[in-house]
Amino acid sequence: MHDIITLEDVSARAWPALHTARLGGWRLNASTGHTGRANTCWAIEPPDRPVEAALAAVEAWYAGHDLPPKFKTVDGATAPDDLADRLIARGYRPNTETLVMTGPVGGTNDGVVLGAEPDAAFLSVMLETLYRDRADADERIATLRRIAPPVLFARLDVDGRPAAIGACAIDGDWAGVSVMRTSADYRRAGLASRIVAALLGEASAAGATHSYLQVEAANTSAIALYRGLGFTEIYRYRYWSR
Repeated sequence: MHDIITLEDVSARAWPALHTARLGGWRLNASTGHTGRANTCWAIEPPDRPVEAALAAVEAWYAGHDLPPKFKTVDGATAPDDLADRLIARGYRPNTETLVMTGPVGGTNDGVVLGAEPDAAFLSVMLETLYRDRADADERIATLRRIAPPVLFARLDVDGRPAAIGACAIDGDWAGVSVMRTSADYRRAGLASRIVAALLGEASAAGATHSYLQVEAANTSAIALYRGLGFTEIYRYRYWSR
């Protein structure tokens, strides 16, 4: 079993928020209010003060950034153990249950274009497939550009048109796969598997020995794909908002 706290910290560096702070073990992240990981308090180790005081401090910190307070709880790592009950008492409810899966590295590149920056063709697939509005997309693009190297951006073209993308942040032994998207016209054609194979092949060459990814529990087709590629669920997390 991989250490949950270590993997959470690796995944935080792979999706860096614009603003960060800490209350002991609680990690506060804020950007522009769109993505979960970059706009929530990760309550994964004990805070540095009584819990109710910590909850109030988190709410005040997000108010200072003109954002609603949100929390992230992680199975097997949330502290204190009764935090879910405390959040419910304050009017929060859970949402967006997400699996963290780990898998192998290594793979071959079958026609995948790789680069160190998200170029215009890569971004065109992001904008076509992923986001609720342009502000949401802009936050994600800005976050991608904050990832410390080495980071890889992968794209597959079909008939000269950008069709599928993915990214991989390499952090020591770990390779984190993210931003896996395929244009609607090209789904269920095996493009995602080719993207993952190319990324994990490069990650292995860069020294990574394990890979991980995060996928919403409701996305059963993606979960089945990743299981077929050798990924296994390690734990789950969920967000809490009012």
